[in-house]
Amino acid sequence: MSATNYRLIKTGEDLQAAIEDVSKHAVVGFDTETTSLDPYSGRLRLLQLATTDGVYIIDLDQFANGNGATNENLAPLRTLLAAARPVKIAHNAKFDAKWTKHHLGVELGGLFDTLLASQLIAAGDQEERHGLEAVAARYIGETIDKAERLSDWSGELSESQLTYAARDAMVLPRLREKQIERLRADDLIACAGIEFDCVMAVANMELAGIYLDAERWREQMANVERQRTTLADELQLMLGEGSAQASLFGPTRADINLDSHVQLTKALKGLGVPVPDSTRNWKLQPLAAEYPVVAKLLEYRTVQKAMTSYGGNILEEINPVTKRIHANFHQIGAPTGRMACTGPNIQQVPHAVEYRRCFRAPAGRKLVISDYSQIELRILAEFTGDQGFIDAFNSGADLHRVTAAQVFGIALDQVSADQRSFAKRLNFGVVYGIGAQRFSAMTGLKLDESEDIMRRYFATYRRLDTWLREAARRAVRERTSRTITGRLARFNFDPEDRQAVSLAQRNGKNSPIQGSSADILKRALRLLHDELKGTGACIVNIVHDEVVVEADANTAEEITQKVEQAMRQAGEEYVKRVPIEVESHIADEWVK
Repeated sequence: MSATNYRLIKTGEDLQAAIEDVSKHAVVGFDTETTSLDPYSGRLRLLQLATTDGVYIIDLDQFANGNGATNENLAPLRTLLAAARPVKIAHNAKFDAKWTKHHLGVELGGLFDTLLASQLIAAGDQEERHGLEAVAARYIGETIDKAERLSDWSGELSESQLTYAARDAMVLPRLREKQIERLRADDLIACAGIEFDCVMAVANMELAGIYLDAERWREQMANVERQRTTLADELQLMLGEGSAQASLFGPTRADINLDSHVQLTKALKGLGVPVPDSTRNWKLQPLAAEYPVVAKLLEYRTVQKAMTSYGGNILEEINPVTKRIHANFHQIGAPTGRMACTGPNIQQVPHAVEYRRCFRAPAGRKLVISDYSQIELRILAEFTGDQGFIDAFNSGADLHRVTAAQVFGIALDQVSADQRSFAKRLNFGVVYGIGAQRFSAMTGLKLDESEDIMRRYFATYRRLDTWLREAARRAVRERTSRTITGRLARFNFDPEDRQAVSLAQRNGKNSPIQGSSADILKRALRLLHDELKGTGACIVNIVHDEVVVEADANTAEEITQKVEQAMRQAGEEYVKRVPIEVESHIADEWVK
C-alpha cells in the first residue's frame, strides 16, 4: 500500500486483518475525519492508521448502518487504540482523542502529538506556524493539500477525499522521526512526555464541559450594563470639569472617547492629573488614591472589560446537546508553557463573586476547587536554594510576614498590614522580574523608598538575588531559559535595543518559574485523570495553579482527597527543598 494505494476497510473481517498488521509496528500514524467539529453533534466518519507500509482507512459508517456488521466488530480497534503500543502519532491529538472517547468509548494510549512537539521545539517563537501543512513542510519537505479538509464527510466519499485522508496519516511517522531528532538534540524528551501524557486529561476536560447558569448570567449582565452606563456618565461629568464651559456654566459632560489614549490624556491633564507616558491601568493605579477621576476611570474599565470580553455572547457557547460550555484549551498557549483558553475563555472569568457564582454544579453535584499555595515561590526556593526562603516554607510560617520582618528589621509580631502587603507584592513581583519603578507603581511608594526596600530585600535573600541576576545574564548571553522539566524558551532580540534586552532579562527570570508551574500542573492533570477514572467525577476547568473538579455530592470529600494527593505528588516530583501545599474547598458554585 501507499498513500495513493490505501486500503478502505468496511467489514469486520478486513478490520481484524488490518489491526493484526498494524499491531506488528512500533508506531502508527493516526488521524480521523469527522462530519463536524463538535463530537456531540457530528459523526466520526473515518479513522486512518498508517504504517511504513501504507494506510488503512476505516469507514466507521459501515460498522453502524446495518450492513451485517456491529460495534462488536470494533473491539480489536478499541484494544489497539487503548494500548501503549503501537504509539499513535497524531497532529493535534486532543481533537482525535475527544472523538474516539465519545464515539468509540476508548481513551487513547501511547500518544505522540506532532503539534505539541512542533510547539516545544519552536520554544516560544511566535513566527512559527504549527498547522500540519507548515510542520510537514518544515520537517520533511512535504506539501500537503488541505483543500478537502472542509468538504462534506457525511455522504459518499470521493477518491480525492480518501486520498487526502490517507496522506494526512501517512506523513506522521516520518514527521515523528525528524521531530524526535530535534527533541533529543534540544533535550526536550522529558518535557514532551509531560505534554503527551496530558493530552487525554485535557480532551476529557473539554468533553465534560462546565455548567453555566444562563439565568444568573443574564441577570449579572443586565446589572453590569446598568453599572457601565452609570459609570460612563459619572466619568464624562468628572472629565468635563476641566473644560472652559464647565467653569462658566457649571457641570458639563466631556463627551470624549473613553477608549482614546489621546483624548483621555488631554482631559486628565486639564484636571491637573500628572498623567504618565501611558494610560494603561498599572501606570494609572498609583494615582487612583489621590485623584478620584482616575479611580473612576479604572472602575469603568473593569466593568467595560467584563462586558466586551463576555457579555451575552457566552450564552451562545452553551452546547444544545449537553447544556454545558465546552471551551477549547490550548495546551501550550503561551511561550512559558501555560495553557490558554478560547471559545469562550473560561480561565479569565472575572474573580468577582457575581460572575463566578454563575458557573456552578448541577443538582446533586458539587465543585471541588483546589489550588497550589504559593507554588511559584516554592519553585523559586527550589531553583535558588535560598535558605531564608527554604526555612520560611519549612517552618510553616507566613512567608510574607517573615519577609516583612527581615526587610524592615522588626519582630514578626510587629509587622503591620501595609508592611506585609509590600512584602507580598515584592515576593510575587520578583518572579516577574519587576524593578524599583514598577514596584513603586504597584505600591504607591516613592521611587527612592521602593529602591531602598528592594535593596534590603535582596540583601536578605542573597542567593535569590544571585539566581535572578544570573538568569537575566543567561537570557542575554545564551538567549534561552529552561524550566524544571527542561522546557526551553528562546529569546530573540536586538542587542542594541535596550528595551528589548530588558524584556529578555525579565523573561529570563520569569519563564523558568512560570513555566515550571505549568509543567507541574500538567503532570498533576495526568495523575488526577487516572485517579478519577470510574468515580463519576471530572475535571471541568483549570486556571494556571487551580483545578476545578465536578463530583457527586456524596463523594465530594473523597474526591477532594484524590485531587490534593495528585496535585501534591506532581509538585513533589520536581520540588524537593520545600513542602508542596494544596488548598481545597467544596462548593455549589465556583467561588472561594
